[in-house]
Amino acid sequence: MKVGTDGTLLGAWANAPVAAKRILDIGTGTGLVALMMAQRFPEAQIVGVDIDADAAKQAQENVVGSPFLDRIMINRVDATKMDDKEGYDAIVCNPPYFVDSLTCPQDQRTLARHAVSLTYETLMQAASRLLKNDGILSLVIPADNQDDVESAAAFVGLFLNRICLIKTTPNKLPKRHLVEFRKQPVEQVNFEEQVLEFVPGQRSEWYHELTKEFYIK
Repeated sequence: MKVGTDGTLLGAWANAPVAAKRILDIGTGTGLVALMMAQRFPEAQIVGVDIDADAAKQAQENVVGSPFLDRIMINRVDATKMDDKEGYDAIVCNPPYFVDSLTCPQDQRTLARHAVSLTYETLMQAASRLLKNDGILSLVIPADNQDDVESAAAFVGLFLNRICLIKTTPNKLPKRHLVEFRKQPVEQVNFEEQVLEFVPGQRSEWYHELTKEFYIK
């Protein structure tokens, strides 16, 4: 899977505790989000995991070509079977986004795009187990899947803390949501709605400010 808007948004938007030392990127793919988190949190060690061998290999190649080689580790592993007693300060994931739909004929694209090996339920179970008590889970999801994601989170004791609804243009409905979960509930969820482009081909001021440290121009 190539670099896309979802991963770019997640890598630029996701939070981590101020003193974060360990960050986990589940389903790292090309390693984009892991690399962005390494750039944003210079004191943290980043672990990127992917169940697909080719994806893990590509992510490792991208890490080797980056300035963050000493702080990013890429592993081919099933996140739902990980057992890390030390825990993570933050977990980020751009999960499979086609649920209950026809799968692709290519196995790799099926793994990357469909919730076959990583459902929202199994993702939340893994996140709840691997997060520290004050840890933060950040996801980018299709707008239509919000209720399913919140239900899966609530089942394992994770609470919605922050949500950003993303419109492609002002006249369209939100296509994707950026969501943040924690182990402690909040009195009021931090809610915002943003637009990617007010003019075709030109990033909105919000999108520009969010991602300006990651684009060459």
